[in-house]
Amino acid sequence: MKFDRTGIILYTIEYKKCKAFYEEVLELPKLFENEVLTCFELGDTYLLVELDLDYNGEGSGESRIKTCLRMNVSNVRHFADKLISKGVDVKYQEFSWGTIAKFFDPDGNLCAFKDSEKFEKQIEDFKLLK
Repeated sequence: MKFDRTGIILYTIEYKKCKAFYEEVLELPKLFENEVLTCFELGDTYLLVELDLDYNGEGSGESRIKTCLRMNVSNVRHFADKLISKGVDVKYQEFSWGTIAKFFDPDGNLCAFKDSEKFEKQIEDFKLLK
């Protein structure tokens, strides 16, 4: 499989603190942001710091999923179907901001495909706002 870009998503319950850390302390260049996520340039990849909207506040939060390995692709449906044909359980979702397909590796690590076109548009739109 050929990927257009790769990234790491950091799901956090301390969104504002983490955003400030990566932006102000590590001084990572910002690619784009909205009210619940900020995307930073991280070498040849990207780091997406995102508020964990799935965490319900119960327990210590130690068992919640905190990261996702993201691979941007030209056709999410095609890549998802390819995994499904190999027996992988895939959650395919379409949103106004793009299409994703989430799945887990054999060790339980969250992975996802994201449509490249809308991701790149988010970066371009952010550059225009600056």
